[in-house]
Amino acid sequence: MNPLSRRSFLATSAAAAAATSALGASRDNKTIPGFDQTQTDYDRTKEWKPFSDRKVRVGIVGHGVCKFGLEFGLQHHPNVELVAVSDLYPDRCSEMARLAKCEKTYPSLEEMVKDDTIEAIYCATDAPAHAKHAILCMEHGKHVATAVPAFRGDIEDAERLLECCKKNPGLVYALFETSQFHDDLYAMERLYAAGVFGRIVYAEGEYCHPKSLGAPSLGSYKDWRKKGCPMWYPTHATAYYVGVTHKSLVDVSCQGTAPFDEALRKPNAIGNVFTSEVGTFRTAEGGIARMIICGSQGEYLEAGRIRGEYAGYNQKFVGDATGQKRYEEAIANGLQLKKHALPPGVEPGGHGGSHGYLGDDFIDSILRGRKPAVDVIDALNMTTPGYYAHLSAMKDGETFKIPQYSL
Repeated sequence: MNPLSRRSFLATSAAAAAATSALGASRDNKTIPGFDQTQTDYDRTKEWKPFSDRKVRVGIVGHGVCKFGLEFGLQHHPNVELVAVSDLYPDRCSEMARLAKCEKTYPSLEEMVKDDTIEAIYCATDAPAHAKHAILCMEHGKHVATAVPAFRGDIEDAERLLECCKKNPGLVYALFETSQFHDDLYAMERLYAAGVFGRIVYAEGEYCHPKSLGAPSLGSYKDWRKKGCPMWYPTHATAYYVGVTHKSLVDVSCQGTAPFDEALRKPNAIGNVFTSEVGTFRTAEGGIARMIICGSQGEYLEAGRIRGEYAGYNQKFVGDATGQKRYEEAIANGLQLKKHALPPGVEPGGHGGSHGYLGDDFIDSILRGRKPAVDVIDALNMTTPGYYAHLSAMKDGETFKIPQYSL
């Protein structure tokens, strides 16, 4: 293993910065909410050290409205050889190849998976196809990561995805849930694992994406964004329980809010009229979680907080005497609450500085043969509750049981 020199570090960083600038310009200077959230912190006392000098041969699919395929720094990772990129639209595919400096392209994922030189694929494709595309990749022997959610709309996709992962235990499946690498959730997860909080009595998660009444929806392949409901995109919020504890939500009662002007209450393709939905969930520990998916006005939010038996966390740690003692003991024993440094050239990126960490985690999990930050069980435990929350909202808050998953 040869650590990168300072010269190569600077060169790679410059290339990454140039690519980031180009991506921003490709959105016609209209930053999509979430992509501008780049503030993050990490442990600056330790440099990134490579685990291996092996390069994982990667393919990236998807350069749609959000240009999301190249947002996670995979093309800059020192342990990655970018083999090919793909998008269904030739002009987008060409732009993607140019920005990633990748010569090989495919017209579709269906063609890319046939390339035996590719070991792993990141699918930044339309949300309703995430599970189908992950399964396709694994059936062709590829490690796979997808954008969120794990599935959208078809509950049977959850079981199909789980069964595929069970049949392919040697392959990594990862969900790129951005909240998982928010600074606060990262710290919460580690404090919880160290027993500092005790059991979680109450958790909140909020995904609030303001949308003015009558404003056009963000573009999407086959208009998938117009054919759902708020709780079908729940993971930025549900991560603030599932991603902290790696436990599940077991039942839900949910209410929805439709436009107050009845003239605007036009059911969409699935019969949904709700612009916001709020669910109250029972957790696997016996606590309560409130999760909000909100489209009304106000600040953009991907946020959450927890309250445990001995301590809580809402941007900072607060505990009683027992919680404070547990906290101090955990820190004294070496518990690290800040994120590690990223590889040279890989930037933290948007959504709370999470993009680069998710890309790095995917590659590192392949190299080490370990579970990624959000594996298939966490992915389903973050996604499935939203499906049943919407069913509850359609039944005026009737309580629904949520399926429980295991490998």
